[in-house]
Amino acid sequence: MTTTFQGYRRADGRVGVRNHVLVLPSVMCANHVVDRIGRAVPEVVTVTHPTGCAQVGADFEQTKHTMAGFAANPNVAAVLVVGLGCETNESKALAQEIAARGQRVEVIGIQETGNTTETIARGVEVARELVREAAAHVRTTCSLAELVLGTECGGSDGFSGITANPALGHAADRLVDAGGTVILAEVPELVGAEHLLAARATAPVAAKLYELIERVEARARAMRVDIRTGNPAPGNIAGGITTLEEKSLGAAYKGGSTPLREVIEYAERPTQRGLIVMDTPGQDIEQLTGMVAGGAQIVVFTTGRGTPTGSPIAPVVKVATNSDLFARMRENMDVDAGTIVGGTRTLEEVGDEIFDWIVAAANGRETAAEVLGFHDFAINRIGPSF
Repeated sequence: MTTTFQGYRRADGRVGVRNHVLVLPSVMCANHVVDRIGRAVPEVVTVTHPTGCAQVGADFEQTKHTMAGFAANPNVAAVLVVGLGCETNESKALAQEIAARGQRVEVIGIQETGNTTETIARGVEVARELVREAAAHVRTTCSLAELVLGTECGGSDGFSGITANPALGHAADRLVDAGGTVILAEVPELVGAEHLLAARATAPVAAKLYELIERVEARARAMRVDIRTGNPAPGNIAGGITTLEEKSLGAAYKGGSTPLREVIEYAERPTQRGLIVMDTPGQDIEQLTGMVAGGAQIVVFTTGRGTPTGSPIAPVVKVATNSDLFARMRENMDVDAGTIVGGTRTLEEVGDEIFDWIVAAANGRETAAEVLGFHDFAINRIGPSF
């Protein structure tokens, strides 16, 4: 049985499965400069976003916390933060928080440097130096117990709960048995299945899970909306899912069958190993960003309708719930779980293939989303801009 992989040991002791240099804007006003740096230095990865200014209170704190966690993910060897100079999410303060998490970080500002062209030139210079430093990092033998796996489903269909999700649950159980950590998220898509997870938790952990479920329903009541008008989504319904509870029962399978060890907030790093629930929305990219900001080095994403999402810094393994989708969107998919209902493979065999993909991705194999260059990034907003 596989128990190790070749990863990058970081200064804080955690292990990365990629060796990226990330260029991150602290505020949306720096997006253009970051994009130009990325074009000039294609060895780096970049993200852009519409946040970082005119945010207050918990919403601002969540943005800053998520950016810092994302930048400090062990898949990142070093970070260049690019700021404007007058933003709420001040670039030097963000860089200090990233550094406090043990990450190599540099920071530049547009207003301080002088203008756009000079900032791009300075950013290119710094980025190239960080790339040279990162090239000195080498892979070493690491235990699977050091992996944090994010699990996600998007564009679910009627097959999700009987093929891809339980197969992913089998792979999740194998990783937990090896000492690793699995994050189950999408709390709005656990409504109606929370009691099944709570039954596998201690009383304090179960109480926290019920608290998250109540938050979701309270937000909907405060807005005077029924979350069931948006979840299941139209594509879910067209794919054969009839109710939120039905969708939740299928989604919960992704976490496997092991005890629930901890319930954490959005983008928070787990303190326990084993199965974890993170408070994220069901929106795919916000959820993906939150899990990676919480330390997930790899994500497995199941889909029945076809969702071509990927992370800038973490390999995302795509699992098709049905063989028609796998054939139709072959360039986007890595695993065909439709063979379970096709009768050619068992659920456990597909789960073992997903587990093998997790190990292969940890060792450097590129997923379809990586080959296609998906760099999706979005932070969950919990308040308005001012």
